[in-house]
Amino acid sequence: MNRIITVETRARAALADAVARHIGGPRDRGDVPGWVLITIMTAGLVTALWALAGPQLGQLFSDAISDVKGP
Repeated sequence: MNRIITVETRARAALADAVARHIGGPRDRGDVPGWVLITIMTAGLVTALWALAGPQLGQLFSDAISDVKGP
């Protein structure tokens, strides 16, 4: 009896997979528009910060490099 239940369960799973592929494919493909939005927003934030604080960050970097002493 267990063998019959196992075969039936496998058959149902295979049928469900076939139907899912036929209807719309697998549901774990990800959210591409969301990732695109996150990437664009991140690029915008970096650009805005660079535009506002670019000279100060450049001076900070120059000061840090000039303070490094070699052997």
